Amino acid sequence: MEQSEKESTREASKEASAEFKTLINEDDLDSLKQLQHLILGRLQDSNAVLSHFNQYSEHCFAEVSGDFSRNTRLLRSMKSDLDYIFQKLRSMKTKILATYPDAFPDESTQEVLDRRPDLEMPQTQ
Repeated sequence: MEQSEKESTREASKEASAEFKTLINEDDLDSLKQLQHLILGRLQDSNAVLSHFNQYSEHCFAEVSGDFSRNTRLLRSMKSDLDYIFQKLRSMKTKILATYPDAFPDESTQEVLDRRPDLEMPQTQ
């Protein structure tokens, strides 16, 4: 009995697949396959180009990363030096004002001495 059920299922499957084959045009399937192969080729080409670009970018970054880090250290050193200089200037101004109160006639000179923007604080405009 089981074998007859398997055979009837097999026959039904064959009939259903034959009916599906009549619904689909072979030319349409071939054109779809061709389009899929064309798209696959283009995607593989794009992938190769992107891989090459990534390797090139990695090489360029390796060349300039040392310069970036060196220049970053230099800029940080310059900033700390300038902060120290401006701190000394403010200290000297305070001492001069304590000794000679008329040395700076008004408070407008305070704005002139230190017009640097604070680069560590976000600026609101």
